[in-house]
Amino acid sequence: MFHKMQISKYMALGALVVLALGCSKKADEGSAQSGAKVTIQNAGSDTMVNLAQAWSEEYAKAEPNVSVEVSGGGSGTGIAALINGTVDVVNSSREISAEEKEKATQSAGGQAPQEYIVGYDALAVYVHKDNPINEITIEQLAEIYGEGGNLDKWSQLGTRNTICSSDEIIRVSRQSNSGTYIYFREHVVGKTRDFKLGSTDLHGSKDVVELIGKTPCAIGYSGMGYATPEVKKLSVAAKAGDTFYDANVENTLSKSYPIARPLYLYTHGVPSEATKKYIDWILSDAGQEVVEQTGYVPLPKPAANGASN
Repeated sequence: MFHKMQISKYMALGALVVLALGCSKKADEGSAQSGAKVTIQNAGSDTMVNLAQAWSEEYAKAEPNVSVEVSGGGSGTGIAALINGTVDVVNSSREISAEEKEKATQSAGGQAPQEYIVGYDALAVYVHKDNPINEITIEQLAEIYGEGGNLDKWSQLGTRNTICSSDEIIRVSRQSNSGTYIYFREHVVGKTRDFKLGSTDLHGSKDVVELIGKTPCAIGYSGMGYATPEVKKLSVAAKAGDTFYDANVENTLSKSYPIARPLYLYTHGVPSEATKKYIDWILSDAGQEVVEQTGYVPLPKPAANGASN
């Protein structure tokens, strides 16, 4: 019942976000240099919402005539708003699909959405801080989360989770509109396999970590920047016999950590002058410093001043 109620609740919330974005006005096509106030509408990934808000606040110091209005709702909600042409910039923790790109191109009068990689995130696997387990493989995670998977007890992982009296693995996941959910399904569960029913599906990255910190039997996944003292990040290997790696900056940049991913921005066709200037700032040293300060992985220095279009 909890699972169904949560899904209905967050589907309704996502619809409200799209409706609200649909009623908003996109940024002026001019520049803030004229002295006029410019508003840039920015929406999308809940994984990136804290980062986007930090960018907005820092950019306001450099460009006081520019207001970047940030909202979350999930990568899918942001991309839907992009297709509708009601936002200037979308944050996404997954790559836009071919179908979404085609729709966005049509809505922008034939202009394809512009793509920018603005940083990286290691998708961390979290358990309660007092859970004795320290390592897990992608294969094991697939059997915990995947439909038909055969792992549902902590003892099956070779650990005695004494703080969990039932020995049951409580799966914490994200709602289906989340880019993190889609990434985890494709890279962990498997593209041709669905999630098991019965998980606790939450709307935000922060919510996942907070629940795990209060639930001794739980396991979940979220961005590495959302770690708290109440949870533990597990080292991850692709399969048994492979090296286990921690979710950190070094292992993300070296691509050693097996579930690290790029973070994207998308614009509705060719961005306005003010929007392009904002994105250039995000890709600059100042913007990348915010990426690092908020717990994500900045672009390598040689790539930090370029964009993938």
